[in-house]
Formats: sequence, C-alpha cells, structure tokens
Amino acid sequence: MKNALYTLVIIIMCLGVGKLINHYIALLPASLYGMLIYCLLLQLRLVNYDTVSKANLWLIKHMGVFFVPAGVGIVNHLGLIQQHGLAIIAIIFISTFILLTLVGVLAEKLLTSTKEPTAHD
Repeated sequence: MKNALYTLVIIIMCLGVGKLINHYIALLPASLYGMLIYCLLLQLRLVNYDTVSKANLWLIKHMGVFFVPAGVGIVNHLGLIQQHGLAIIAIIFISTFILLTLVGVLAEKLLTSTKEPTAHD
C-alpha cells in the first residue's frame, strides 16, 4: 500500500510538472511531458524501479478501465461519427501512412548516412 501511494504521488507530480511545462512550451500534451519526466526519473535512478514497479504493473493491468470515458464519449457522439465516419477513417489511414513514410525515410537517411571523406583524408 505504501509503495502504491508513493508511485501515485510520483506520477501525479510528474503530471503536474508536465502541465507546468505545457503551459510555457505547448509542443506536446502535458501527459506526454509527464511521461517523459517519469521515464527520465527512472533512467537517472532518482525513482527506485523496484519501489514503483508493482504499482505500475497493476496500473497497466487495469489500463482498460481508464479508457471508459473515451468510449462513453464515442457513444455520446455516435451520430456525428456516423455522419463523418468515412472521412474519419480516411484521415486516420492517410495520416498514419504519411507518418510511417516520413519516419521510414528519416530512419533510412539517419542509418545510411556516412560522413563524406574530405580531401585531407
């Protein structure tokens, strides 16, 4: 119980700092800033992995419960989704294709780029 409370406090603090960062630098959602901070704290060993791992595993196991509000929102706006469903699906597929293409091209450039030899070599 003590570890779960400790984990919850750490996660809430990371989210709070993420919201603060988001207020000044709104490039990413506050929750992503919070997750990045949480990962950074774990990587720098400022938060003990063994202490938070049990509560984290429990949260991951029950993650579906946290998506219930999103499902309720979909049901509440079902008419809107039915009206624009084809456009929504097209946007999802097109944006996914564009993103995967850009990531693939960037990864290929970064992985295959070699330093050009200079005249002094």
